[in-house]
Amino acid sequence: MLDVARVSLRERRAARQRRSPGFDRRLVAPLVLGATLNPINSSMIAVALVPIGLALHVSAASTAWLVSGLYLATAVGQPIVGRLVDEFGARPVYLSATTLVGAAGLLGALAPNLNVLIVARVLLGVGTCAGYPAAMHLIRREAQRTGLQSPSAILATLAVSAQTVLVIGPTIGGLAIGLFNWRAIFALNVPLSILCVGLGAARLPATRREDRVASDLDVTGMVLFGLTLSALMYFLMRPSLAHAPILVLTVLAGALFARRETRREEPFIDLKPLGANPALLATYLRQLTVSIISYSFLYGFSQWMEAGRGLNASVTGLVLLPMFLIAIVVTAATGRRPEVRAKLLTGGVVQIVGTLALVFVGTRVSVVTLVGICAIIGVPQGLNSLANQNALYHQASADRVASSAGLLRTFTYLGAILAAAINAWCFGRHASTQGLHDLGAVLVTLSVFQTIVTVLDRRLSEVGRVVAT
Repeated sequence: MLDVARVSLRERRAARQRRSPGFDRRLVAPLVLGATLNPINSSMIAVALVPIGLALHVSAASTAWLVSGLYLATAVGQPIVGRLVDEFGARPVYLSATTLVGAAGLLGALAPNLNVLIVARVLLGVGTCAGYPAAMHLIRREAQRTGLQSPSAILATLAVSAQTVLVIGPTIGGLAIGLFNWRAIFALNVPLSILCVGLGAARLPATRREDRVASDLDVTGMVLFGLTLSALMYFLMRPSLAHAPILVLTVLAGALFARRETRREEPFIDLKPLGANPALLATYLRQLTVSIISYSFLYGFSQWMEAGRGLNASVTGLVLLPMFLIAIVVTAATGRRPEVRAKLLTGGVVQIVGTLALVFVGTRVSVVTLVGICAIIGVPQGLNSLANQNALYHQASADRVASSAGLLRTFTYLGAILAAAINAWCFGRHASTQGLHDLGAVLVTLSVFQTIVTVLDRRLSEVGRVVAT
């Protein structure tokens, strides 16, 4: 009798949802919370690396793997988990992945050594992969149900929440370490996981059998993709002639992956239409460029302000704060407008101005000027990623939107690792003023390239146009 009542309750809820003319707002909380698990774990670790190194008696080079391990796992895992979302629906993948986040957090909190901590971070990377693809999948599903052509407000909410978490993540991590110790930043994932699982179980819709994609899951393709990207990113993290065999492995695995995917009826990543969709490829290329510029500026300018300009860490953090705050304000102010071309062009031009400033600053420049440079860079950071996210939403096919969104995040983290390599090349062993000028020249070139790609992509004018009905 109880089972019958539960089934009846679920049916009534489903019926109310089908009759609802608007976007189901009950989805917002679990989707936003799930999508912020990755940025909060990416940012909190920044303030924990030194305490971890001291507690476990390991070097800074060793603790860097706590950052790289999560980036690598996320870059490889995002499109794979996204494909699972496309295949089986958002709910089961979301619940499984957020449960893994809690288990990984507990493992990290109890880890006896660095190796176990790295494993915990890799598992966190995998577990946090589901939030963003699941959100994009369900947003597209709700848009189809309601007839909402461009749910720009919901997409902007995702972007703003991720940016906000990136800002407050180090603060939360610092408070947790101050009140307890570095293990607290891992333990925080346990209540976050419980909250995600609870909200997801209560609010995410079950995938009906007829909604599932009837295809044979391409596990071999996923493995080859993971091998290709892992080898490439490992080489980019440690580029040298000694690691040339890793680059050879990348090429071979990539060739096998491309050969398989082009011959398979239901591939993991359908390269044929992707190759025939230059607009989507341009979006991935822009996102890669945006990420390289963003991460290079964030870490490179920060290093120079401390090592070259002589500011302490606290002042450097305050100087950077306007960049994050302006990015949030710009995203919130422009997020409801679905058009993307104007955002990308504005972001590109302002980004050229901001990166050009790096070529001319010196050790005597005032702190006010440094704040001004960060404020300028905040504008493109608030425009570019949001615009690329909106562009992908419209350019990706409906049955592949989650895996396409996951691949967008892959390009984001690939850009982060390329940024680390560029900073190392420009600065060498010391973040000198000449190195900052070299970095500025590289970033100006990339900013001009990004703007040219946007100008040449005329189809962006069609993206996000709302047709009155």
